[in-house]
Amino acid sequence: MCLAIPAKVVEKSGNIAKVDFGDNTLREVDVSLVDVSVGQYVLVHAGYAIQTLDEDEALKTIELLSEMLSEG
Repeated sequence: MCLAIPAKVVEKSGNIAKVDFGDNTLREVDVSLVDVSVGQYVLVHAGYAIQTLDEDEALKTIELLSEMLSEG
């Protein structure tokens, strides 16, 4: 099973973007597979942005993941 986590693009330089997974958890990911701009949300798997998401969908997914982690 694969798990991709939504993150917001906060900086971008070429094919590398700094993304925020929430709570200021920032990581650099490869965005060469998607056409993305600063401010957009992406799904990240294994260091690669594999899909863009609209903000509503991303925020709903983040909320669900947060609920799952707090129950565990």
